[in-house]
Amino acid sequence: MEQGGRLDRGDGVELAWALLPGAGPTVVFLPGFNSDMQGSKATVLRDWCAAQGRAMLRLDYSGHGASGGAFTDGGIGRWLADAQAVIARQTAGDLLLVGSSMGGWIALLLARAMPDRVVGLVGIAAAPDFTERLMWQSMAPAERALLEAQGFLDVPSEYGAPYRITLGLIRDGRDHLLLDAPIPLTCPVRLLQGQCDADVPWETAVRLAERLTGADVQVCLIKDGDHRLSRPQDLALLTRTVGALLGEDGG
Repeated sequence: MEQGGRLDRGDGVELAWALLPGAGPTVVFLPGFNSDMQGSKATVLRDWCAAQGRAMLRLDYSGHGASGGAFTDGGIGRWLADAQAVIARQTAGDLLLVGSSMGGWIALLLARAMPDRVVGLVGIAAAPDFTERLMWQSMAPAERALLEAQGFLDVPSEYGAPYRITLGLIRDGRDHLLLDAPIPLTCPVRLLQGQCDADVPWETAVRLAERLTGADVQVCLIKDGDHRLSRPQDLALLTRTVGALLGEDGG
């Protein structure tokens, strides 16, 4: 039975988590930017882990989902630290990280920080460096000037209400960039990427695979797949991929 709770990260901000007990390695799902642990990828994977008797941890970063804190106070470093705090408190032993979009970036940073614990990583439309490559570099000069002048920029989203990009998010992201240098990870990595992704270019997955130093890296391109990769066939591919890394039948 999955258990849920909240933990104080040390400054009064509470982080929401949900833990499914079971056999290790513990599968850890890391959501995307402005997303949460209630999405279909996280819940389908939770149900698959339950059926397999596998442990799984889901979590919300501060400013996301059921966690406290303001979204605009966050950044890659803050949300990385949030994930580290929940993982440290709620898990022991080996981990298999599954990161969606921004969660893929955070998964890579976590794997680099704790190589002795992370035994595998699955990226779903993983978006390392997106604050620089997909936000800052895509802005018109007038947008950059406005962001620098007022400290934020409100951006429309096809997934719901507009969201706010802060100058702090952009500057913090620059402290965690990965794609311009080798990424020293040797654990198995699987990258699932739609070629119809309107948010993260599919070439990002190929570039990421080139940067990873380990040999056991595979990129799976889904020709008609979008950014969410939440169709039944996409979710089946996700469970099969996780299952293969765990030595289970993920069908």
